[in-house]
Amino acid sequence: MARLWVRRLVWRIHPARAVVMAFGAVVVIGATLLALPVSSADGTVTDLITTLFTATSAVCVTGLVTVDTGTHWSGFGQGVILGLIQVGGFGIMALASLLALLIAGKLRLRLQMSARVETKSTGIGEVRAVLVRIAAITLVIETIIALTLTFRFALGYGEAWGDALYHGVFHSISAFNNAGFSINADSLTRYAGDAWITLPIAVAVILGGLGFPVIIELLRHRVRRRTSGRTGWSLHLKLTVVTTAALLLAGSLLTLALEWSNGGTLGPMHTGEKVLNAFFHSAMTRTAGFNAVDVGAMEQATLLGTCALMFIGGGSAGTAGGIKVTTFAVLGAAILAEVRGEPSSGIFGRRLAPHVLRQALTVVLLGLGLIVAATIALLTLVEERFEVVLFETVSAFGTVGLSAGVTGDLPPVGEVIIVVLMFVGRLGPITLVSALALRERTRRYQYPEERPIIG
Repeated sequence: MARLWVRRLVWRIHPARAVVMAFGAVVVIGATLLALPVSSADGTVTDLITTLFTATSAVCVTGLVTVDTGTHWSGFGQGVILGLIQVGGFGIMALASLLALLIAGKLRLRLQMSARVETKSTGIGEVRAVLVRIAAITLVIETIIALTLTFRFALGYGEAWGDALYHGVFHSISAFNNAGFSINADSLTRYAGDAWITLPIAVAVILGGLGFPVIIELLRHRVRRRTSGRTGWSLHLKLTVVTTAALLLAGSLLTLALEWSNGGTLGPMHTGEKVLNAFFHSAMTRTAGFNAVDVGAMEQATLLGTCALMFIGGGSAGTAGGIKVTTFAVLGAAILAEVRGEPSSGIFGRRLAPHVLRQALTVVLLGLGLIVAATIALLTLVEERFEVVLFETVSAFGTVGLSAGVTGDLPPVGEVIIVVLMFVGRLGPITLVSALALRERTRRYQYPEERPIIG
């Protein structure tokens, strides 16, 4: 009887709730493992807040830390963090579904529905193929980047091949999953002038930030172009690629212009290094927390511009956070249509459905509300400049991991606030709200229409 009740309970769990519960469970498991004495470099037990913060940051592929990853954690602890990053970036339910395929060779309907929510598959029948492709893409990209970094670390910096391989694999997984964790205390600032380190990491971050649906469709169209000559792109692919490219360019030019003469960031570099690091910083705002220059020394205008880019984030169903570039593009199209007085909004020759606009607006307003509330709360806990605290909250919500130096000085309550921001940012406001909803409702009537004055 009890077994039947459990099965019914599991069946009634909404797929969105299953995703939230799975992420929460993995965070708890990760925090427990990091609390073991074997996880710390000095063999002592790490306090609960630190382990919870680190585990959440790893699972939510954020990169914010309160202790130095390379010195505080042992090899076992770093391995746990790396595993949490990979699991969090790939997707908890997607990974569970893939394991079910490998072990049992079949997927139950409820597991397929949960995996579909996480991978944004268009249909239940596609889940199997999507999971296999995601796993293959992840393995190939991470391997290529890891080998590139390994050779550079070994040949360019004289590291032993074992250490070079470990550093290469760690930074490759962290980069593709947009986590931003580094085993160097200064992140990547020591490699600020080395394009063989910064560019491969930037490429991995950008690819991970595009989202798996975009990468899969690009590969699919490459095959179709060779066989049939067709090159048509879907609206989602166009929106993601075009908006990502535009934001990367805008972020690079903004950073270059504002930080050109800043002695604490780009000022001492020659022109080539300035361009390289401006591009690298722009790429990191796609929700990866690596930094090659001191973020805390940046101009206030640069911090604000970076906040805007971090809030937008990367592509859907990938390893990036933020409101997503498609959400930003959809709202931009809606604003343009309203300014022009057009009855409906469209982009790239396609009309956008009304419910898409409502979803985009919901994501943005929920995200803004959460950031404002968290910023107000943190300002009451720490004596820091407003723009620095805002930067930290946006970084946490966007699962970026860039820090202006506030995170390490937060009190326990402040760390809990950041933990909540990272968790919500990784899952997405709509997923979390859907998961917390008591029940779904179908309205069988409509209210009379009336138009209030707007603006």
